[in-house]
Amino acid sequence: MSATTVVKIEKVSKRFIIRKEKSLKERLVNFGRSNLHKDDFWALRDIDLDITSGSTIGLIGANGSGKSTLLKMIGGILQPTSGTVHLRGRLAALLELGAGFHPDLTGRENVYLNASILGLSRAQTDKHFDAIVDFSGIERFIDTQVKFYSSGMYVRLAFAVAVHVDPDILLVDEVLAVGDEPFQRKCMDRIRGFQHEGRTIVLVTHSLDQVAELCDRAVVLEHGAIIADGEPREALRTLRGEFEHTRQEEIAREQEAGQEAGSLPTSKARVEAIRLMGEDGTPVSEISPGQDLRIGLTLQADERVDQPIIGVGIDTPLGQNVFGTNTKLLGRRLDSLSGRKEVEFRLPGLQLGEGAYTVHGAIAADSGAELHRLIEGAQFTVTTGGGSVGFVWTQAEFAGSPT
Repeated sequence: MSATTVVKIEKVSKRFIIRKEKSLKERLVNFGRSNLHKDDFWALRDIDLDITSGSTIGLIGANGSGKSTLLKMIGGILQPTSGTVHLRGRLAALLELGAGFHPDLTGRENVYLNASILGLSRAQTDKHFDAIVDFSGIERFIDTQVKFYSSGMYVRLAFAVAVHVDPDILLVDEVLAVGDEPFQRKCMDRIRGFQHEGRTIVLVTHSLDQVAELCDRAVVLEHGAIIADGEPREALRTLRGEFEHTRQEEIAREQEAGQEAGSLPTSKARVEAIRLMGEDGTPVSEISPGQDLRIGLTLQADERVDQPIIGVGIDTPLGQNVFGTNTKLLGRRLDSLSGRKEVEFRLPGLQLGEGAYTVHGAIAADSGAELHRLIEGAQFTVTTGGGSVGFVWTQAEFAGSPT
């Protein structure tokens, strides 16, 4: 192991046995034939990974891809079926809610218990105790049994202990999502402080923007294998491409199932299709910030709809709306809608940040009651040259010291 490598993972695989028996009786009846009543599930397959000192690594992927299993391997919570994991330095881990806490002990007692598990002596814990409690913000409940704590209080206390044990390597598995917004900001500030101190951080999260902002490297896992490892923006493009492929397969299955069932929309008006075009009217699936985007809707009204409201919106893959408009907001009043009709919205100079986006379309009655909404009717990506993160893009410049 080189002097700069603090985590070295070599040919690591992890197998879980999934048993089909649902009760002890079934296990006894099937004893001796157990191989017929169990399946092997390989959560990880031949993982090779080196993590160097001072780096911040994001482990990302879909649910079930093996991210948390790999993190638990690094933390020593799970042992590999094959392969080896080598560590250098003191490690602190936030792998799951309340891990290392005893429900019948108070918060104070659990601080000492958790700190001792992480390698601190009682004298060292005494030294840090006040800072731990102050960081957690649960002073009033520190002498209450933790079984009465909320999930947010669990995370506050666990994170406070982890960041005060002076770790060389910090492992974090999505638990920060449980805390409230002010505490999440405090945790992010502490993580950035660790980065400035040259500590190593391995982060599992579904917040891809967080990965782009915090990490200098991202590893994408799929079905227990690494499919991308490198600069966060490139890794995120790979992951978003996989998400989009999966989503298209789901949409195709849903459409096929609907056709087989003979299901038809019951709304008297609906959005049948959405198409995306550039300024010249040619179809597009990828744009750069500042380009025009034209959104065409194919509408079908089986019954006459008087003074309808037509709208479109742009969403993130997680469903967060980043832009929306409609004919009412734009001051355009439509007389009626009947039969088939094509309409178009134009978004000139769209300044979206890098990432994947979906487009929805909707029809509402004049009263505002929605008649139909086509979710994820179209998809596109925005590609930038770097230099910023977030949903809004601008050509930022560093002006130096103010004059």
